[in-house]
Amino acid sequence: MITASYGACFGGIYVKVVLINGSPRKNWNTAQMLESAAQGCRDAGAETALYHIYDMNVKGCSSCFACKLLGGKSYGKCALQDPLKPILEEIWQADALIIGSPVYFADVTACTRALLERLWFASLAYNRERMVISPKRLPVGVIFTTNAPQEGFHKALNDLVVRTMGAFVGPTELIEANDTLQFDDYSKYDASMISEEHKRRRHEEVFPQDLKRAYELGQRLLEQKP
Repeated sequence: MITASYGACFGGIYVKVVLINGSPRKNWNTAQMLESAAQGCRDAGAETALYHIYDMNVKGCSSCFACKLLGGKSYGKCALQDPLKPILEEIWQADALIIGSPVYFADVTACTRALLERLWFASLAYNRERMVISPKRLPVGVIFTTNAPQEGFHKALNDLVVRTMGAFVGPTELIEANDTLQFDDYSKYDASMISEEHKRRRHEEVFPQDLKRAYELGQRLLEQKP
């Protein structure tokens, strides 16, 4: 599923931002953060396209190595034919990229991982002189939402994503929304160790600030456009 919106002209040139929702939820924390970031992009003058990749039958890298085949038609890009392929192509035609994912067991979701594998690996060449074969550089925003109680709780994941994305795609900024509200009614779930009162208070008091940071991230990315 794609949600497309259009902004005004940015510096005399139309620009586009692709946003990826790697959460299975379309209206919860991650999706809301992405919508806020998209609004920041639009208010800065960009067109946005938001994809919910859990709607799609996607796969991770298949190790076909077509992206490394010298003279091959898929050199430097993923050859796997599935709904992610046109999205990957659109990313490289865009001016900025924003990816959002909840953190499950100290990692991104399975669908997000599939996209990252194919985005990163196709940009890698086993070449002494030129290891990165990305079509171009573009600024990236990463948004993580997590039940973890404090920012930086998943530091190893954050560092890996920022470092790898920075190497293969472009300068990357990551923000987190922590200690998030997970359920609409905690009494329905086996979750007695979690204080619903605390979660709701934080959602009301802190999450709006997280949404504002996502909005500002969307605006900042366009300032980095070459």
